[in-house]
Amino acid sequence: MTKLVNQTIFAAKIKSKKLYLFGANDIRALFGLSNVATASLLHRYKKQGFILQVKRGLYVFPDVLPPDLYIANKIYSPSYISLEFALSYYGIIPENVYEITSVTTKATRRFETLGKIFSFRKIKKSAYTGYEIQKQGGLSFYIADAEKAFVDANYLRLMNRQKPISRFNKEKINSKKALHYAKLFGSNKLTSIIKTTLL
Repeated sequence: MTKLVNQTIFAAKIKSKKLYLFGANDIRALFGLSNVATASLLHRYKKQGFILQVKRGLYVFPDVLPPDLYIANKIYSPSYISLEFALSYYGIIPENVYEITSVTTKATRRFETLGKIFSFRKIKKSAYTGYEIQKQGGLSFYIADAEKAFVDANYLRLMNRQKPISRFNKEKINSKKALHYAKLFGSNKLTSIIKTTLL
């Protein structure tokens, strides 16, 4: 017989553990359910709208949605917020960017979930650095510093044969730091672009 878990108990236990995003492993560990019972419970609660599916195997309560930048880090890792979203976040480019852009060492991916678009672009492992921890709504997330976001964005533009970023606040970028990051990609052309745009 499938063990039933009352909605109130289910929510209270998960929220008490501060699991803002949770999956089948969490449910099995917390309630001692079998794989079948866990899958059945998650399916039923999702169908009822009691929980929302963020992606396959990952869920959230609609009344306690964590910040978008925290979600971005969690739905595809390793990753950190970068590119145009980070540049807009820092006020370096004038545009508002609604797609939450990140970089990763894994394959390029894109998720449309919770009414948002989360995109992840692959970069070299040697260049996977230059990010820091920040907090939003009390939750931590990884985000590129201004210089790394600028270099990451120009690197991917170069790879896609697009023009470098031309409209940006130069005063908010340390050119020496940006050049250091550019060299990590091992591309003379990228280094040249960063030099030309910043110096």
